[in-house]
Parts: sequence; C-alpha cells; structure tokens
Amino acid sequence: MLNTSSLSEKSPIKFQFKTFEKLPVKIWDDSRAASLHVAKSIALAIRQKQQDGEKIVLGLATGSSPIKLYQELVNMHRNEGLSFQNVITFNLDEYYPMPKEAPQSYWRFMHEHLFNHVDIPPENIHIPDGTIPMEKVSEYCQWYEKQIDLAGGIDIQVLGIGRTGHIGFNEPGSWETSLTRMVRLDGLTRRDAIKDFIYEEAVPTRAITMGIGSIMKARTIYLLAWGQHKADIIKEAVEGPVSAQVPASFLQKHNNVRVILDRAAAESLTRTTAPWLCGMVNWTEDLACQAVVWAAQKTGKPILKLTNEDYNEHGLSELMLEENGAYDLNIKIFNRLQHTITGWPGGKAGSDDSTRPERANPARKRCIIFSPHPDDDVISMGGTFMRLVEQKHDVHVAYQTSGNI
Repeated sequence: MLNTSSLSEKSPIKFQFKTFEKLPVKIWDDSRAASLHVAKSIALAIRQKQQDGEKIVLGLATGSSPIKLYQELVNMHRNEGLSFQNVITFNLDEYYPMPKEAPQSYWRFMHEHLFNHVDIPPENIHIPDGTIPMEKVSEYCQWYEKQIDLAGGIDIQVLGIGRTGHIGFNEPGSWETSLTRMVRLDGLTRRDAIKDFIYEEAVPTRAITMGIGSIMKARTIYLLAWGQHKADIIKEAVEGPVSAQVPASFLQKHNNVRVILDRAAAESLTRTTAPWLCGMVNWTEDLACQAVVWAAQKTGKPILKLTNEDYNEHGLSELMLEENGAYDLNIKIFNRLQHTITGWPGGKAGSDDSTRPERANPARKRCIIFSPHPDDDVISMGGTFMRLVEQKHDVHVAYQTSGNI
C-alpha cells in the first residue's frame, strides 16, 4: 500500500516529459525577439574576446533569416559602442558565377546589411568569390578552407536552412565530411531564389559553399528559421534521423548547436502538433479540439467514428479521463467545428444557430483575401475586411500582382 503520509507540498511528484527533438530548440514569439537574443549572445562573445585581447571568428549566413540579426548587431554598434575591430568573418557561400557588384551577390548583401555599418577592418572580411575562373575554383576552395584554419577556426557559426534542408548551399546528398567546394543548386532552391532574380532561368545553377565538414568544425552553431514555410523541414532536421537527404540533420552530431525558431517555424514540431505525446497537458477546449482532429487524421477516420481504443492507442488516454468517453467528446468537437462554418465571413447581424450557416459572431478563423491588385481588396470589400480584423480573425491578403505593371 502506498504511504501517502510521506508526500507533501515540499516534495512534489516529478513527471518525466518526453522530447522528440534531437537538438536544443528555443522558440520565440517572433523573429525580432529571437534575433535580438542571438545578437546579444554574439555581442557578449565579441566583448569577452576583446577583453582578452583576442580575435573572434564568425561564420555568417545570407538570405532572409539573419537580416534582423544583422540589424540588431548594427544597432549595438551604433548605440552601445560594440566594436567589430577584433572580428574576422567567413561567409558560407556565394552564387557562381556572380560579380560582387550584382544586386543578387552575397558580397553586396553582406555589405548592405552589416559590413558598411560597422567598424570591421575590410581585410577581416572573407566571402567566397563568385568571379574566380572555373579552372581555378578547386584551388580557390582549398585556399578558403585554409584561411579559416589559419584564423583559428570559427567560434560562432550562424546558419539558415533552406526548404531542401540545405545549410550553406549543401544540398540533399551532400556528404558529412565535405569541405568548401563548388556545388550544383537544387531546383527548389533555385525556385525559392526567383524573388531576387525575377525569373528562374536567371538564377545561377552553381554556387561555392563551405561544406558540412567545414560547418561542423565551428565551436558554436546557431540555426535560425522563421515562418511556417520552414516548419516541415525544421521538424525533419530536428526530430528526424541523420540523413544526407536532409543536410541540416547532420547538426545532430554537433555538441553545441542552438536552434532558434519563431512560433510559425515550430508549428510542425511534436511539442506543437501533439504536446500530449510529450507529457501531461492542461486540456483546454482548443487543445482538445486539436487532439481530436489530429486523432482523426492519424486514424483516417471521421471524427464521429473515433473510438475509445483509437484515443488510447494514440496517446490520448488522459483526454478520455477528462471527458465522458469518445462518444460525447466526438459529438462536442464535431459541433464545435460545424459552428465555424458560415456563409457570411464577417457575420450576419441578428442571426443565430437556428439559421445556420449564417451567424452573428462567427468563430475565429484564418482568412485569406485574394486581391488582383493592391487596393482592390479595400475598394471592393473594405467593410468586410475591417469587420474581420475587428472580430480578431487571422486575416491575410495575397496580392496577385504588384500593381506597377
């Protein structure tokens, strides 16, 4: 028999929570707060090295992910006196061929977003050269790798992640020990770059990149990812097996990686999609609804046909304890979802459930408005637009043209 007299408020029962994540992950409300956190960590490391009279070597990335990080570092330089005099940098990659002055070059990107605004000595900046003659690329890549070694190796490496799982331009199939080299870009990577090049044919098919092995030699690595479009590949990299098909998954073998996400990029992690699998949860109505829909998707059954066994076999036995069995829960959630349907997006005054699907106050939902040109949305349905926002719906607008053509 359990002796409950030994249990007290001073000795609470501890529950073991399961994690599916094979890398340390920190989730922030938004990318600005996350970027500030990383910037503070880098600034602290820079200042510590300055106090010791030493150089610090940073590995830097391009793309949209580190832009706010660079903005925060520039702000610290301007407002807090953070000096970059002791900083040596090595960038991950560059398109090939690519003139330095081209609008799409990473040389230009880095100078516009960081180097032109801080006091880093120009000779301390290293960016792969996209103008090297083809016959000299191999020799140049070996030289670039040697420069990293001569600088003492990379202290802090900043990474983004592409939708193919690439870090740097190490596309699926890259080997774990790869060093700086020329690579051919994946079709998805090139399509994602169209926004910078206008059309796909203009996107280079090759690039010079530091290898997986080069990256893994860094002493500390920050992997940054923002936005829902990165959520699925983040799940693969963080929770999936180590595989050359997801190059970022090799980071699981590093002993000092920090994955920094905003909430949107973390949407596919198990702790978000199915937190009940990670440990005890507080069963709110929203979470119960999420769990029932998840169970229906996992079993391939309609909600009304889910059974107690279905819930128990999919880690939802605690929910069954909270509710009066599957039958009542299924009906409750089905009715709740049914009440989100309305023929009047902004609601129809005076309506109630007896005249469904018209409702006076529709359930909060995610809305997307397709607008042929900027301002068509306001001109044609401005009243509905305002009402949706006022009712706290999650409203997005997709402009189908820029309006300047």
